[in-house]
Amino acid sequence: MSVYLDYAATSPLDPRVLAAMLPYLEQQFGNPSSLHGAGRQARAAIDVAREQVLSLFKAAAAQVIFTASGTEANNLALKGLVREGDHLVVSAIEHPAILETCLALERHGARVTRVLPDSSGLVEPEALAAACTSATRLVSVMAANNVVGTLQPLAALAQVAHEYGSLFHTDAVQACGKIPIDMEAHEIDLLSLSAHKFYGPKGVGALLVRKGIDLAPLVHGGGQEGGYRAGTENVAGIVGLGQAAALAASEQSTDAARLVGLRDTLIDHVLRGIPGAYLLGHRFKRLPGHACFGFAGQEGGAMRVLLDLDRLGFAISSGSACSSRHMGEPSYVLMAMGYDAIRARGSLRISLGRFTKTEDIAALLDALPAVVGQLTPLLRRPTPSLQGVTS
Repeated sequence: MSVYLDYAATSPLDPRVLAAMLPYLEQQFGNPSSLHGAGRQARAAIDVAREQVLSLFKAAAAQVIFTASGTEANNLALKGLVREGDHLVVSAIEHPAILETCLALERHGARVTRVLPDSSGLVEPEALAAACTSATRLVSVMAANNVVGTLQPLAALAQVAHEYGSLFHTDAVQACGKIPIDMEAHEIDLLSLSAHKFYGPKGVGALLVRKGIDLAPLVHGGGQEGGYRAGTENVAGIVGLGQAAALAASEQSTDAARLVGLRDTLIDHVLRGIPGAYLLGHRFKRLPGHACFGFAGQEGGAMRVLLDLDRLGFAISSGSACSSRHMGEPSYVLMAMGYDAIRARGSLRISLGRFTKTEDIAALLDALPAVVGQLTPLLRRPTPSLQGVTS
């Protein structure tokens, strides 16, 4: 048996995406900067993908800069705007692609304020307002947290940023294709995404930028992507990203409705059926296919649970895939949400997707109680009830 339940780490390539990519991996291999027919053919494919991405986010007033990853898109958004002496505000639970970039900017003289979320992982508009000043150049808050799945109130947060004269960026890598995001309605100025999180290929992402915003490029060279990202474009990857966006535009509402049902079945059965189990993140304001659990008094056994489930054929993670090498350390996301260092070490992230079946969840629910039940409690403490954390 093999059951993949780690869609938050990466998703399978949709066969329809692969079919769209194959011609550009084989016969249609032209350089999109070439003026001959093969080059024009490649350029036309990129232009179609650009429109598909813009359509997904209803972003007629934006331009698309294709990148090699969501991480690069995040770097371009922050480093392309923030200079020495500028003030940047981010949430304390951002992906390392944001937080590590902030550290680099601080080393070059920028000022960074990190806003704590409440105990469910929500960044409150009031907390953001308290961190902003008239000198704030940019606010960056992720659309959905990769560890606990909590969705952020993007429109309200963007409004706060604009009240202080700041631009608003969101890292939508985890949310892209899973929930509707309207750049114009939500007043988002910059948005990052990555294809492999929503059934596209690895190695390609994008930064959407509202027209009129001037960025400094990270990569200099031949002037591709409007001069913002030099280097010959990954045509097949970009075509795959465009196709994934087109599929999401037509199917994400249906996918989401099905996944919410599976997710809620999973959450309800785990909380009722496993003593001491508790949910991390907001109960309802969360990604459709995302659930993250702790087990009171047994948090130190999270790695054993993960490995035992792996031996049984279930692919599940503990927190972020990017942090898998630091399993013994407390999660900075959970610490920022107010959990103590012991509880912050142990979480089980189960993320579902387009190809998850009802029987996959049933099989997991059959296996999980026995796996958790084998753990020896390290601490006997009640299920946590945390108060909101403000800053």
